[in-house]
Amino acid sequence: MTTASDPSYPAHWEADVVLRDGGTARIRPITTEDAGRLVSFYEQVSDESKYYRFFAPYPRLSDRDVHRFTHHDYVDRVGLAATIGGEFIGTVRFDRIGPDGRPASAPADEAEVAFLVQDAHQGRGVASALLEHIGAVARERGIRRFAAEVLPANTKMIKVFTDAGYQQKRSFEDGSVHLTLDLEPTAESLAVQRAREQRAEARSVQRLLAPGSVAVIGVSRSGSGVGAATLRNLRDGGFHGHLYAVNEARAPGMEGDLLDGVRAYRTVADIGAPVDLAVIAVPAGRVPDAVAACGEHGVQGLVVLSAGYGESGPAGLARQRELVRQVRSYGMRLIGPNAFGVINTAADVELNASLAPAPATARGRIGLFTQSGAIGIALLSGLLRRGEGLSSFVSAGNRADVSGNDILQYWYEDEATDVALMYLETLGNPRKFTRLARRTAALKPLVVALGGRHTPAGHVVTGTRLPEATVSELMRQAGVIQVDTVTELVDVGRLLAGQPLPAGPRVAILGNSESLGVLTYDACLTEGLRPAPPLDLTTAATPEDFRAALTAALASDDCDAVVVTAIPWVGERALADDLAEALRQAVAEVPGKPVAVVHVELGELVEALSAARAIQPPPAPAPAGAPRDRAPSPPRAPAPGGRIPAYPAAERAVKALAEAVRHAQWRRANADAGHVPEYEDIDESGAAAQLTALLAGVPEGAALTLDEPEARELLARYGTRVLPTLPAPSADAAVRAARILGYPVALKTTAPHLRHRADLGGVRLDLTTEAELRRSYEEVTEALGKPAELLPVVQTMAPRGVDTVVRSVVDTAAGAVLSFGLAGVPSELLGDTAHRLVPVTDRDAAGLIRSLRAAPLLFGWRGSDPVDTPALEELLLRLSRLVDDHPEVSGISLEPVVVATEGLSVLSATVRVAHPPARTDLGPRTLPSY
Repeated sequence: MTTASDPSYPAHWEADVVLRDGGTARIRPITTEDAGRLVSFYEQVSDESKYYRFFAPYPRLSDRDVHRFTHHDYVDRVGLAATIGGEFIGTVRFDRIGPDGRPASAPADEAEVAFLVQDAHQGRGVASALLEHIGAVARERGIRRFAAEVLPANTKMIKVFTDAGYQQKRSFEDGSVHLTLDLEPTAESLAVQRAREQRAEARSVQRLLAPGSVAVIGVSRSGSGVGAATLRNLRDGGFHGHLYAVNEARAPGMEGDLLDGVRAYRTVADIGAPVDLAVIAVPAGRVPDAVAACGEHGVQGLVVLSAGYGESGPAGLARQRELVRQVRSYGMRLIGPNAFGVINTAADVELNASLAPAPATARGRIGLFTQSGAIGIALLSGLLRRGEGLSSFVSAGNRADVSGNDILQYWYEDEATDVALMYLETLGNPRKFTRLARRTAALKPLVVALGGRHTPAGHVVTGTRLPEATVSELMRQAGVIQVDTVTELVDVGRLLAGQPLPAGPRVAILGNSESLGVLTYDACLTEGLRPAPPLDLTTAATPEDFRAALTAALASDDCDAVVVTAIPWVGERALADDLAEALRQAVAEVPGKPVAVVHVELGELVEALSAARAIQPPPAPAPAGAPRDRAPSPPRAPAPGGRIPAYPAAERAVKALAEAVRHAQWRRANADAGHVPEYEDIDESGAAAQLTALLAGVPEGAALTLDEPEARELLARYGTRVLPTLPAPSADAAVRAARILGYPVALKTTAPHLRHRADLGGVRLDLTTEAELRRSYEEVTEALGKPAELLPVVQTMAPRGVDTVVRSVVDTAAGAVLSFGLAGVPSELLGDTAHRLVPVTDRDAAGLIRSLRAAPLLFGWRGSDPVDTPALEELLLRLSRLVDDHPEVSGISLEPVVVATEGLSVLSATVRVAHPPARTDLGPRTLPSY
């Protein structure tokens, strides 16, 4: 008998998943304790669905059936259930079979699979999610194929199998469709899985941001407190749906009376109508009761403003985990806890379920996500102050459930969002984040300010072990525009939201101040742009002079962007409105190039350029929480010429423009992302077997550094040859080693304190005779110590070339990272090392080599012969394949790799292996565990 508390129960198969409609379900193994749930579930299934499952009328399950479907060995017989609120909504099981179709045990690698989904939940993607998870379980248990018998009329189930992306065979036998699925993941099955993931997660966020009805739980009668403030913001912001207040202190019989102009009730259950979103603002101790009431009422999602969770210590973290478990058990999603709230400015929604007072922001094209409420306040204030609008805003607080990855999924297909801004303290699932970021950035710019880079002791945010510059480079590789401050986040976002991407780095500068023009020119050079000499219009320039100059600059083929500088006029009336109109006219006349303005003490110009006065004010709120039965308000379009961003400092404007230039370059370069090449001589299965044997005695959490023969063997399986070395504990042994390897040879010390320190005299090269070798051996041991301390070796002499270093490491925050640099001073002292995320494509490998500041040394600097960079690129690609194929490889260091004019030589290799951590970006779809 197996229960959830038995040691044999596979708890790691439990998972929360997002379904097609945005709701959630929990998938878990079926146990002997589920007999009652199974019977209840089966009673709610229609006769037609039962017929499709059993190929005959089957009105009820017998006791024998219940026993068979709840007793599993989790090896040859496995059953999984999808549950909501603890009750079954779908089941799947497999039974291992032999070639004759009868029950079998391992090593038989085929199993018969069957599904049953409650009719009320069909069409939600339950069967597809169950197939992903039962397929992963089967592969874990050594099953490679699923066989299924389906009636021809059961088109829904046939579609579940055929749409999964697995290689399959289909035949028609004895009145049924016989399907065979190969469970080995394919590029198509992975693409199908990720497409379903994207649609489901985007839909789950949409349900939170576009509800038809909202209840605020925890509204005080006095009008004070977080709940009352949120209710007022919803009401004053003009929310289009039904709005309710919940106050447990209300006297019985007062249900439906008005509280602050909104219908108020004692509990959610008293509302008597559907509630899509609930905002919870009660003390943490009362949140579980509120969540339970929402779950029983069928609420789809929650925003929990309450504090006292993970941010408050271990007890709060435990309370937070229980909150997520409870929320997901009802099929809901959660923003928070400790959240600031959400905003959606869509014309047919106008949701301000946040602590930002109305008007929170105008309608615009920027999506904003923050983990910190304080940062969210600062960003909203900064955008509003500059007249910039938002499409949506999410402040996720402790990010216990809905994360930045979910919001990226939503923004990817949200037509109202053109630019995505994110303040993140952690990357959550880093591999998934970089995958989603790369895909999103190809369509719309993604700007990220990453906090937690220098995590103080005791802080709840876990930092990365990688240097800050490395993290920044990896983010840029994924197309992310990473900035250092929230001010830069707003600056860059405003430029990208209002202006087109530049075609190149050439910048024209014009204005009425020569000094300000020179400052802008210097800032452009600092940022790597190519500015033309500033055009000084003199302080007597009129708005018409600005218009004519800007029109000419925009029409010129010699520039890709324009920076306009402006200082106040002396002794004349303010011309801010006239100048703003002149600039907009020029942009409207010659569109297609970005324009930014640098001003000094011209606050009125900022307002005028933002076109804020072209925005219509929000309509009056609907009375008594009723939905507004009117047509959506018209789009709030800026004045002709668009919004031109203005900045109070040249450095800020140029920084924003430079980020736009670099992002445009990334898009052009990544139009063809390249591919991961296949190499016929790679022995993937041999490497897997070797790693399994090596880790057989290594405990979980420990790492093993391979000795030289083992490392050489593993690398050779992926086509990377390490030059052989032989130990030389004495001069005679060194001579014997040289005879075996053949002259010329190198004599090297390998003691840890002398490795890669040729400057200390522990390396002697080009030894062509026995006499030279003996003399060098004597000199090294006399100068540095005894052979037992030095651990000398003899190695075949490699052709002369450029010494480089190639490394790979698995970082907790970024995943697997491949690094390349020139050995010695460039990488160790100057930090001139480049990085790419694994897997590396052929374009990545080429870019990795060329991105070094010292890269000219590889390409014939000062008349030297260029080295064999194609061979170097191949080495990088092979190493990337090894690390990607085998997550057990936790670290590799090849140092030095001598790259000659023809070919290269790997002189030394260090390889570390460990049991791999769970990969959350592979396998079936699942929400982060709590």
